[in-house]
Amino acid sequence: MKITDITIRHLQMKLKAPFTTSFGTFTNKDFLLLEAKDQDGTIGWGESVAFHSPWYNEETLQTNWHMLEDFLIPLILNKEINHPDEVSEIFAPIRKNNMAKSTIEGAIWDIYAQQTNQSLASALGGKKDKIEVGISIGIQKSIEDLVALVDEYVKEGYKRIKVKIKPGWDVDVMRTLRENFPNVAMMADANSAYRLEDAELLKQLDEFDLTMIEQPLASDDIIDHSQLQKMLNTPICLDESIHSLEDARKAVELGSTKIINIKIGRVGGLTEAKKIHDYCEANGIPVWCGGMLESGIGRAHNVALTTLSNFILPGDTAGSNRYWEKDIILPEVVAANGYIEVPQTAGIGYAIDREAVESFTVAKKNYK
Repeated sequence: MKITDITIRHLQMKLKAPFTTSFGTFTNKDFLLLEAKDQDGTIGWGESVAFHSPWYNEETLQTNWHMLEDFLIPLILNKEINHPDEVSEIFAPIRKNNMAKSTIEGAIWDIYAQQTNQSLASALGGKKDKIEVGISIGIQKSIEDLVALVDEYVKEGYKRIKVKIKPGWDVDVMRTLRENFPNVAMMADANSAYRLEDAELLKQLDEFDLTMIEQPLASDDIIDHSQLQKMLNTPICLDESIHSLEDARKAVELGSTKIINIKIGRVGGLTEAKKIHDYCEANGIPVWCGGMLESGIGRAHNVALTTLSNFILPGDTAGSNRYWEKDIILPEVVAANGYIEVPQTAGIGYAIDREAVESFTVAKKNYK
Protein backbone atom coordinates (compact mmCIF):
# COMPACT_ATOMS: atom_id res chain seq x y z
CA MET A 1 0.00 0.00 0.00
CA LYS A 2 0.99 3.64 -0.37
CA ILE A 3 -0.63 6.31 1.84
CA THR A 4 -1.24 9.43 -0.25
CA ASP A 5 -3.63 11.46 1.89
CA ILE A 6 -4.02 11.93 5.67
CA THR A 7 -6.46 14.10 7.62
CA ILE A 8 -6.16 14.82 11.35
CA ARG A 9 -9.21 15.98 13.27
CA HIS A 10 -9.49 17.27 16.83
CA LEU A 11 -12.79 15.98 18.21
CA GLN A 12 -14.52 16.84 21.46
CA MET A 13 -17.22 14.50 22.78
CA LYS A 14 -19.15 15.01 25.98
CA LEU A 15 -19.18 12.06 28.38
CA LYS A 16 -22.58 10.85 29.57
CA ALA A 17 -21.31 11.08 33.14
CA PRO A 18 -18.15 12.58 34.71
CA PHE A 19 -15.27 10.10 35.05
CA THR A 20 -13.03 10.51 38.12
CA THR A 21 -9.65 8.90 38.85
CA SER A 22 -6.90 9.69 41.35
CA PHE A 23 -5.71 12.33 38.85
CA GLY A 24 -8.94 14.29 38.42
CA THR A 25 -12.41 14.43 36.84
CA PHE A 26 -13.33 14.49 33.14
CA THR A 27 -16.60 15.68 31.64
CA ASN A 28 -15.44 15.87 28.00
CA LYS A 29 -13.05 13.76 25.95
CA ASP A 30 -10.82 15.66 23.53
CA PHE A 31 -8.92 13.42 21.13
CA LEU A 32 -7.39 13.18 17.67
CA LEU A 33 -8.92 11.14 14.88
CA LEU A 34 -6.78 10.24 11.88
CA GLU A 35 -8.11 9.33 8.44
CA ALA A 36 -5.62 7.80 6.01
CA LYS A 37 -6.25 7.11 2.32
CA ASP A 38 -4.34 4.63 0.21
CA GLN A 39 -3.55 5.27 -3.46
CA ASP A 40 -6.39 2.91 -4.44
CA GLY A 41 -8.88 4.95 -2.38
CA THR A 42 -9.13 2.63 0.62
CA ILE A 43 -9.68 4.63 3.82
CA GLY A 44 -8.50 3.59 7.27
CA TRP A 45 -9.11 5.16 10.67
CA GLY A 46 -6.98 5.52 13.77
CA GLU A 47 -7.59 7.23 17.10
CA SER A 48 -5.16 8.90 19.48
CA VAL A 49 -5.86 8.03 23.12
CA ALA A 50 -3.73 10.89 24.48
CA PHE A 51 -5.63 13.16 26.83
CA HIS A 52 -5.74 16.95 26.77
CA SER A 53 -3.34 17.05 29.76
CA PRO A 54 -0.35 14.79 30.59
CA TRP A 55 -1.96 13.06 33.60
CA TYR A 56 -1.70 9.50 32.27
CA ASN A 57 1.69 9.83 30.61
CA GLU A 58 3.76 12.60 29.04
CA GLU A 59 1.78 12.68 25.79
CA THR A 60 -1.09 15.07 25.11
CA LEU A 61 -3.44 15.79 22.23
CA GLN A 62 -1.28 18.78 21.28
CA THR A 63 2.03 16.89 21.38
CA ASN A 64 0.49 14.07 19.32
CA TRP A 65 -0.58 16.51 16.62
CA HIS A 66 2.92 18.00 16.60
CA MET A 67 4.57 14.57 16.31
CA LEU A 68 2.19 13.43 13.59
CA GLU A 69 2.48 16.60 11.53
CA ASP A 70 6.21 17.23 11.83
CA PHE A 71 7.69 13.73 12.07
CA LEU A 72 5.45 10.70 11.60
CA ILE A 73 3.28 11.66 8.64
CA PRO A 74 6.32 12.76 6.57
CA LEU A 75 7.84 9.32 7.22
CA ILE A 76 4.71 7.54 5.96
CA LEU A 77 3.29 9.59 3.07
CA ASN A 78 3.92 8.00 -0.35
CA LYS A 79 6.08 5.24 1.14
CA GLU A 80 5.55 1.66 -0.09
CA ILE A 81 4.36 -0.51 2.81
CA ASN A 82 3.80 -4.23 2.37
CA HIS A 83 2.49 -4.97 5.88
CA PRO A 84 1.49 -2.86 8.91
CA ASP A 85 4.27 -4.49 10.96
CA GLU A 86 6.69 -2.34 8.93
CA VAL A 87 5.25 0.87 10.43
CA SER A 88 6.92 0.39 13.81
CA GLU A 89 10.23 -0.18 12.01
CA ILE A 90 9.77 3.04 10.02
CA PHE A 91 9.05 4.93 13.24
CA ALA A 92 11.90 3.33 15.20
CA PRO A 93 14.22 6.39 14.94
CA ILE A 94 11.57 8.46 16.79
CA ARG A 95 11.87 7.98 20.55
CA LYS A 96 8.73 7.16 22.57
CA ASN A 97 5.60 9.15 21.52
CA ASN A 98 3.81 5.81 21.38
CA MET A 99 0.29 7.22 21.30
CA ALA A 100 1.10 9.35 18.28
CA LYS A 101 2.67 6.36 16.52
CA SER A 102 -0.31 4.16 17.34
CA THR A 103 -2.72 6.68 15.83
CA ILE A 104 -1.34 6.32 12.31
CA GLU A 105 -0.44 2.63 12.64
CA GLY A 106 -4.05 1.79 13.55
CA ALA A 107 -5.31 3.43 10.35
CA ILE A 108 -2.81 1.44 8.30
CA TRP A 109 -3.92 -1.83 9.95
CA ASP A 110 -7.51 -0.91 9.01
CA ILE A 111 -6.51 -0.34 5.37
CA TYR A 112 -4.52 -3.58 5.28
CA ALA A 113 -7.44 -5.61 6.64
CA GLN A 114 -9.77 -4.13 4.03
CA GLN A 115 -7.34 -4.73 1.18
CA THR A 116 -6.88 -8.37 2.23
CA ASN A 117 -10.66 -8.75 2.67
CA GLN A 118 -10.56 -9.78 6.31
CA SER A 119 -11.68 -8.37 9.60
CA LEU A 120 -9.08 -6.56 11.67
CA ALA A 121 -9.44 -9.32 14.26
CA SER A 122 -8.58 -11.97 11.67
CA ALA A 123 -5.71 -9.89 10.30
CA LEU A 124 -4.21 -9.84 13.81
CA GLY A 125 -4.64 -13.60 14.21
CA GLY A 126 -7.68 -13.50 16.49
CA LYS A 127 -10.08 -16.44 16.63
CA LYS A 128 -12.92 -15.37 18.96
CA ASP A 129 -16.33 -14.41 17.62
CA LYS A 130 -17.24 -12.64 20.88
CA ILE A 131 -15.25 -11.18 23.76
CA GLU A 132 -15.94 -10.85 27.47
CA VAL A 133 -16.03 -7.30 28.76
CA GLY A 134 -15.81 -5.64 32.13
CA ILE A 135 -16.55 -2.14 33.26
CA SER A 136 -14.30 0.56 34.73
CA ILE A 137 -15.90 2.79 37.37
CA GLY A 138 -14.40 6.09 38.46
CA ILE A 139 -14.32 7.43 41.99
CA GLN A 140 -17.84 8.33 43.13
CA LYS A 141 -19.22 10.97 45.50
CA SER A 142 -20.06 8.33 48.11
CA ILE A 143 -19.72 4.60 48.76
CA GLU A 144 -23.51 4.33 48.51
CA ASP A 145 -23.40 5.80 44.99
CA LEU A 146 -20.66 3.35 44.05
CA VAL A 147 -22.57 0.33 45.37
CA ALA A 148 -25.66 1.39 43.42
CA LEU A 149 -23.60 1.81 40.24
CA VAL A 150 -21.88 -1.57 40.63
CA ASP A 151 -25.27 -3.20 41.22
CA GLU A 152 -26.51 -1.71 37.97
CA TYR A 153 -23.57 -3.07 35.97
CA VAL A 154 -23.67 -6.50 37.60
CA LYS A 155 -27.32 -6.77 36.57
CA GLU A 156 -26.32 -5.80 33.03
CA GLY A 157 -24.01 -8.82 32.97
CA TYR A 158 -20.54 -7.28 32.96
CA LYS A 159 -17.98 -9.99 33.67
CA ARG A 160 -15.63 -7.93 35.84
CA ILE A 161 -15.89 -4.72 37.83
CA LYS A 162 -12.87 -2.41 37.98
CA VAL A 163 -12.95 0.27 40.66
CA LYS A 164 -10.61 3.27 40.86
CA ILE A 165 -8.96 3.72 44.25
CA LYS A 166 -6.74 6.36 45.86
CA PRO A 167 -5.49 7.06 49.40
CA GLY A 168 -8.55 7.55 51.57
CA TRP A 169 -10.79 5.77 49.05
CA ASP A 170 -9.52 2.22 49.13
CA VAL A 171 -9.81 -0.45 51.86
CA ASP A 172 -13.21 0.54 53.26
CA VAL A 173 -14.55 0.98 49.74
CA MET A 174 -13.42 -2.46 48.59
CA ARG A 175 -14.65 -4.05 51.83
CA THR A 176 -18.12 -2.60 51.31
CA LEU A 177 -18.19 -3.74 47.70
CA ARG A 178 -17.12 -7.26 48.59
CA GLU A 179 -19.74 -7.47 51.32
CA ASN A 180 -22.41 -6.46 48.82
CA PHE A 181 -21.07 -8.48 45.88
CA PRO A 182 -19.35 -11.57 47.32
CA ASN A 183 -19.14 -13.49 44.03
CA VAL A 184 -18.36 -10.77 41.50
CA ALA A 185 -14.92 -10.66 39.86
CA MET A 186 -13.47 -7.38 41.05
CA MET A 187 -10.24 -5.43 40.77
CA ALA A 188 -8.82 -2.15 42.09
CA ASP A 189 -7.01 0.34 39.86
CA ALA A 190 -4.70 2.75 41.70
CA ASN A 191 -3.25 4.70 38.75
CA SER A 192 0.10 4.99 40.59
CA ALA A 193 -1.44 6.65 43.65
CA TYR A 194 0.63 4.75 46.27
CA ARG A 195 4.25 4.26 47.35
CA LEU A 196 6.09 1.21 48.62
CA GLU A 197 5.73 2.65 52.15
CA ASP A 198 1.99 2.00 51.76
CA ALA A 199 2.53 -1.76 51.56
CA GLU A 200 0.81 -2.49 54.89
CA LEU A 201 -2.29 -0.65 53.72
CA LEU A 202 -2.27 -2.40 50.36
CA LYS A 203 -1.87 -5.78 52.08
CA GLN A 204 -5.30 -5.23 53.61
CA LEU A 205 -6.76 -5.60 50.12
CA ASP A 206 -5.76 -9.28 50.15
CA GLU A 207 -8.82 -10.16 52.20
CA PHE A 208 -11.19 -9.18 49.40
CA ASP A 209 -10.17 -11.86 46.87
CA LEU A 210 -9.50 -9.33 44.10
CA THR A 211 -8.56 -10.49 40.62
CA MET A 212 -5.74 -7.93 40.68
CA ILE A 213 -4.49 -4.57 41.90
CA GLU A 214 -3.58 -2.47 38.89
CA GLN A 215 -0.52 -0.19 38.90
CA PRO A 216 -0.39 0.63 42.63
CA LEU A 217 3.07 2.29 42.50
CA ALA A 218 4.88 4.78 40.26
CA SER A 219 4.10 4.84 36.56
CA ASP A 220 7.74 4.28 35.58
CA ASP A 221 8.54 1.62 38.20
CA ILE A 222 9.17 -2.10 38.00
CA ILE A 223 11.62 -2.46 40.93
CA ASP A 224 9.35 -1.45 43.81
CA HIS A 225 6.48 -3.39 42.26
CA SER A 226 8.70 -6.48 42.46
CA GLN A 227 9.16 -5.89 46.19
CA LEU A 228 5.46 -5.20 46.73
CA GLN A 229 4.34 -8.32 44.86
CA LYS A 230 6.36 -10.45 47.29
CA MET A 231 4.31 -8.94 50.14
CA LEU A 232 0.89 -9.44 48.54
CA ASN A 233 -1.22 -12.46 47.75
CA THR A 234 -3.25 -10.43 45.27
CA PRO A 235 -1.68 -10.33 41.77
CA ILE A 236 -0.24 -7.01 40.69
CA CYS A 237 -1.17 -5.93 37.18
CA LEU A 238 1.09 -3.44 35.44
CA ASP A 239 -0.31 -0.80 33.14
CA GLU A 240 1.58 2.51 32.88
CA SER A 241 4.96 0.79 33.44
CA ILE A 242 4.72 -1.28 30.24
CA HIS A 243 5.49 0.57 27.00
CA SER A 244 7.11 -2.19 24.97
CA LEU A 245 7.90 -5.88 24.71
CA GLU A 246 11.21 -5.17 26.48
CA ASP A 247 9.40 -3.54 29.40
CA ALA A 248 7.12 -6.56 29.66
CA ARG A 249 10.03 -8.98 29.59
CA LYS A 250 11.94 -7.15 32.31
CA ALA A 251 8.89 -6.82 34.56
CA VAL A 252 8.05 -10.50 34.24
CA GLU A 253 11.64 -11.61 34.87
CA LEU A 254 11.83 -9.40 37.96
CA GLY A 255 8.55 -10.78 39.32
CA SER A 256 7.00 -7.31 39.27
CA THR A 257 3.72 -8.42 37.73
CA LYS A 258 1.51 -11.48 37.34
CA ILE A 259 -0.89 -9.86 34.85
CA ILE A 260 -0.38 -7.20 32.18
CA ASN A 261 -2.86 -4.65 30.89
CA ILE A 262 -2.17 -4.06 27.18
CA LYS A 263 -3.30 -0.68 25.86
CA ILE A 264 -2.69 -0.23 22.16
CA GLY A 265 -1.80 3.46 22.40
CA ARG A 266 0.48 3.08 25.38
CA VAL A 267 2.66 0.45 23.67
CA GLY A 268 2.82 2.17 20.27
CA GLY A 269 0.32 0.21 18.21
CA LEU A 270 -1.20 -3.15 17.36
CA THR A 271 2.08 -4.71 16.21
CA GLU A 272 3.82 -4.13 19.56
CA ALA A 273 0.64 -5.09 21.44
CA LYS A 274 0.63 -8.43 19.63
CA LYS A 275 4.32 -9.01 20.45
CA ILE A 276 3.64 -8.40 24.15
CA HIS A 277 0.63 -10.72 23.97
CA ASP A 278 2.70 -13.50 22.41
CA TYR A 279 5.49 -13.14 24.97
CA CYS A 280 3.06 -13.18 27.89
CA GLU A 281 1.26 -16.22 26.49
CA ALA A 282 4.55 -18.10 26.21
CA ASN A 283 5.39 -17.20 29.82
CA GLY A 284 2.04 -17.88 31.46
CA ILE A 285 1.14 -14.23 32.10
CA PRO A 286 -2.54 -13.45 31.42
CA VAL A 287 -3.31 -10.20 29.62
CA TRP A 288 -6.34 -8.00 29.17
CA CYS A 289 -7.15 -4.90 27.12
CA GLY A 290 -7.45 -1.64 29.01
CA GLY A 291 -9.60 1.27 27.96
CA MET A 292 -8.82 4.97 27.56
CA LEU A 293 -12.34 6.40 27.15
CA GLU A 294 -12.11 5.72 23.41
CA SER A 295 -14.69 6.64 20.84
CA GLY A 296 -16.05 3.85 18.69
CA ILE A 297 -13.01 3.76 16.40
CA GLY A 298 -10.51 3.17 19.20
CA ARG A 299 -13.02 0.80 20.77
CA ALA A 300 -13.19 -1.20 17.52
CA HIS A 301 -9.41 -1.63 17.57
CA ASN A 302 -9.62 -2.85 21.18
CA VAL A 303 -12.31 -5.38 20.25
CA ALA A 304 -10.13 -6.76 17.46
CA LEU A 305 -7.04 -7.07 19.67
CA THR A 306 -8.96 -8.82 22.43
CA THR A 307 -9.78 -11.72 20.08
CA LEU A 308 -6.19 -12.98 20.50
CA SER A 309 -5.98 -16.15 22.56
CA ASN A 310 -4.18 -14.92 25.69
CA PHE A 311 -6.74 -12.18 26.41
CA ILE A 312 -8.34 -14.43 28.99
CA LEU A 313 -9.47 -11.70 31.41
CA PRO A 314 -12.37 -9.33 30.61
CA GLY A 315 -11.15 -5.97 29.33
CA ASP A 316 -12.44 -2.41 29.69
CA THR A 317 -14.08 -2.33 26.26
CA ALA A 318 -17.64 -1.65 27.40
CA GLY A 319 -20.40 -0.65 24.98
CA SER A 320 -20.46 2.83 23.42
CA ASN A 321 -23.63 3.78 25.28
CA ARG A 322 -21.74 3.47 28.55
CA TYR A 323 -19.84 6.65 27.64
CA TRP A 324 -21.55 8.54 24.80
CA GLU A 325 -25.00 9.84 23.93
CA LYS A 326 -23.90 9.39 20.32
CA ASP A 327 -20.83 7.62 18.98
CA ILE A 328 -19.05 8.16 15.65
CA ILE A 329 -19.50 4.63 14.28
CA LEU A 330 -22.48 2.66 12.96
CA PRO A 331 -23.64 0.50 14.54
CA GLU A 332 -22.30 1.47 17.95
CA VAL A 333 -20.31 -1.08 19.96
CA VAL A 334 -22.92 -2.98 21.97
CA ALA A 335 -22.26 -5.06 25.09
CA ALA A 336 -24.98 -7.61 25.87
CA ASN A 337 -24.82 -9.81 28.96
CA GLY A 338 -21.13 -9.01 29.34
CA TYR A 339 -20.14 -9.87 25.77
CA ILE A 340 -19.40 -7.93 22.59
CA GLU A 341 -19.90 -9.65 19.24
CA VAL A 342 -16.80 -9.30 17.06
CA PRO A 343 -17.63 -7.79 13.65
CA GLN A 344 -16.72 -9.99 10.69
CA THR A 345 -16.71 -7.44 7.88
CA ALA A 346 -13.42 -6.25 6.41
CA GLY A 347 -11.44 -3.66 8.35
CA ILE A 348 -12.49 -2.43 11.78
CA GLY A 349 -15.99 -3.77 11.10
CA TYR A 350 -17.97 -0.58 11.71
CA ALA A 351 -19.07 2.18 9.37
CA ILE A 352 -17.99 5.74 10.12
CA ASP A 353 -20.79 8.19 10.90
CA ARG A 354 -19.26 11.13 9.05
CA GLU A 355 -22.06 13.47 10.09
CA ALA A 356 -21.29 12.73 13.75
CA VAL A 357 -17.54 13.09 13.12
CA GLU A 358 -18.04 16.53 11.60
CA SER A 359 -20.39 17.62 14.38
CA PHE A 360 -17.76 16.81 17.03
CA THR A 361 -14.80 18.27 15.07
CA VAL A 362 -13.28 21.48 16.42
CA ALA A 363 -10.22 21.56 14.12
CA LYS A 364 -8.82 19.59 11.20
CA LYS A 365 -5.95 19.62 8.73
CA ASN A 366 -5.13 17.63 5.61
CA TYR A 367 -1.70 16.36 4.53
CA LYS A 368 -0.68 15.16 1.05
